[in-house]
Amino acid sequence: MSPRRDRHSTDAPRDGARKPYTRPNSAQRAAREALSKRLSAGDPRSDQAPQRRIPVGLSTSSVFPAGAEEAFRLAQKIGYDGVEVMVSYPKDSQDPALLREYSQRYQQPILSLHAPTLFFLQGLWGRDAWIKIERTVEIAKELEVPTIVAHPPFRWQGRYARGFVEGVRALEEEHGIAIAVENMYPWRLGVRELLNYLPDHDPTDEDYAHVTVDLSHAATAGDDALEMIDRLGDRLTHLHLADGSGKTTKDEHLPPGEGNQPCAEVLRRLANRGWEGSVLLEVSTSNNPEMRERTLRQSLAFARHHLGHHLDEESDGDDVGSTTS
Repeated sequence: MSPRRDRHSTDAPRDGARKPYTRPNSAQRAAREALSKRLSAGDPRSDQAPQRRIPVGLSTSSVFPAGAEEAFRLAQKIGYDGVEVMVSYPKDSQDPALLREYSQRYQQPILSLHAPTLFFLQGLWGRDAWIKIERTVEIAKELEVPTIVAHPPFRWQGRYARGFVEGVRALEEEHGIAIAVENMYPWRLGVRELLNYLPDHDPTDEDYAHVTVDLSHAATAGDDALEMIDRLGDRLTHLHLADGSGKTTKDEHLPPGEGNQPCAEVLRRLANRGWEGSVLLEVSTSNNPEMRERTLRQSLAFARHHLGHHLDEESDGDDVGSTTS
């Protein structure tokens, strides 16, 4: 049954207290101080001992304003392991037949779908927020895509927001598809933060079975990404690889290595523990095709290096050159 029709939530938060609309803008300042201490100590990186070759995919958002097909084409040309499709206003991003055609033509599996839960997609498929997730689930089932990424609700979304945690669980149980709820960030208004998400912008403390961590969002929020992935353990299903400076209210989505987030260490820790998820590059790129491709190549090289893919290649080379008696 649809969670929007099977809702027993009350208007009150679980602890009975009303969540404030704003709070002092202190989290980002504290995070900056912690980051400064870590960097001054040398920001040590783990030795590489990868237990699994983690796939690296390309989000169609990384080629915006170019479309989904361009993302599939570039993913094949550059050598990514698959694609995440942002379901959006362009019809091909919503069409299972076209997406299947792209996947087959460019030999790129669809690793995940991003549900249209972004602020600027509020009008897609009507105003019923559950419809956006349910229709994405149906596309995922038709294409046999294992994971959907979804943002937590905005607090003004009423019953949908209040019943979101339980509703996500119900959809996962009904359809057998992981709905990985993504970390977001408060909106900053001078010295105050607007707490615009319910239950919170940080899903790691909620009872979700699957979570996506976005490193650019962590930078904007002032959250510690390393703490987040360690705290989540096996509930971490998906990683959006990007960077951020943490010095702006903007969601920057810089290429990894161009901000101050611990992108390299996050990748190394996940590889070393044999993490079963996927890494999806979600960065802002130039409208210039050559510059865009260069950024996507550099980002893939960064990801593969810190996930230890080069160690597999070295091992394969050793095997080829060895002899047996």
